[in-house]
Amino acid sequence: MAQPKHQPDVKCNSEIRKIETFLHEKTILVSSTEKEAIESLSSRGYGISENENLTLSFYEALFLLNRGIIEVKEEKTKKQFSFETLLQRYQTLEENAWVKYLIYRDLRSRGYVAREGFGLGIDFRVYERGEYGKAAATYLIFGIQEGQPVSVEELARALKHVQSLKKKLVLAVLNRRGEVVYYSLSKLTLK
Repeated sequence: MAQPKHQPDVKCNSEIRKIETFLHEKTILVSSTEKEAIESLSSRGYGISENENLTLSFYEALFLLNRGIIEVKEEKTKKQFSFETLLQRYQTLEENAWVKYLIYRDLRSRGYVAREGFGLGIDFRVYERGEYGKAAATYLIFGIQEGQPVSVEELARALKHVQSLKKKLVLAVLNRRGEVVYYSLSKLTLK
């Protein structure tokens, strides 16, 4: 899928200080010197707290960078990353980076907190609005791009796993126009 030239959704006021983050191997780190920022981001469902730092995934960093909340720098050279160069770096690590980012961005823009999935094709755990930190994730998101083949066996395996966890499986399909369409999956039984 061709990737359109990306413009930030929100123009950032130059007086607002962006949170400084650093690319560290396969993650983005918010330094422990940014304690207030770490607390703010963490409470809103971003990143994983480790050793007084906050580790952001690439899709979280892309989302926050696009919103003008963070700036991402190379750890050694302190060279600043643009959205496009950070996305290119992410694509070297994740085959479906663009699809995953667009699904994440769509979920966040709808007011949901989306966290990393846990295998079997599950990309994200999604919490009901206002429930992050209070209750477990309600939905598990299986993301695909329109036209990308997915076997019925793979979907059935994911559905069985999700139902054993008493969660709802949602298929997030990125269509050719870059829009995300959601389908709820459930078990079909014929009598």
